[in-house]
Amino acid sequence: METISYLGPAGTFTEAALKLAPEAIGKEWKPVANVLEALHDVQLGSSVAAMIAVENSIEGGVTASQDALATIPGLRIVGEYVVPIRFALAVRPGTPMDAVRTLAAHPVAYGQCRRWLQRMLPEHAHVPAASNVVSAEMLFQTPAIADAAITPVTIREQVDVELLHEDIQDNPTARTRFALVTTRTDVPPRTGRDKTSLIVELPEERPGGLMAMLEQFATRGINLSMITSRPIPEHPGRYRFVVDLDGHLHDARIADALLGLRRYSPSVTFLGSYPRAVASPVAVDPA
Repeated sequence: METISYLGPAGTFTEAALKLAPEAIGKEWKPVANVLEALHDVQLGSSVAAMIAVENSIEGGVTASQDALATIPGLRIVGEYVVPIRFALAVRPGTPMDAVRTLAAHPVAYGQCRRWLQRMLPEHAHVPAASNVVSAEMLFQTPAIADAAITPVTIREQVDVELLHEDIQDNPTARTRFALVTTRTDVPPRTGRDKTSLIVELPEERPGGLMAMLEQFATRGINLSMITSRPIPEHPGRYRFVVDLDGHLHDARIADALLGLRRYSPSVTFLGSYPRAVASPVAVDPA
């Protein structure tokens, strides 16, 4: 049976994203420890796809995913899925709020609950966890290294914990965007509500260099729905840009922009064209 890798264990928001993906139906879901392991499974052919988080509406881009997509060759995004984010404060059964001194939490989850924690647990210590489910499992380690954990509100389906508070996220509209990544070279057909993802490097560090890159899109009326800079480790002081465009590779203006980028940039990585999670048509400037 074909396998899809995702950040496990069962019960994570990444698994919730898999439940939204038609491509995941009928396949075995393989939980792994981190994004790199999931993408290496795809690169090595042991999994046909991987579901990874790419952007959070509060914390921004997921840097581990962006850096992995930039450095692992041959990967393509074929779909995106948006999952609403709700967090709870979980404890071992019978633990009162005033006994909480240490808190296990995935760093991204922790960042989305900072104001609540500052108000309710101002003197806590944070213990990083590998996932939002692992944070709950850490409550039962021997010796216990955390008194409480930030978890999904559905955590009791996986771990026998008590929830002291639900919906502790600072923003009630928080969402995380996930991408389904494969090594397929075919491009999903145009739908009229598509997105194209790229990674672009500037040819040199100079005044106006970024503006020259952005003009490739602006002059063709292409909207950027995301642009994020990431350092290039082997070239200190230089950056690559992770870019999402509204439109499809088979749109003439998108294809023309990519040709312009390739003439300008020493490295352009095409990550895929795929339907947007938000099912609304892409607006095109008639000018």
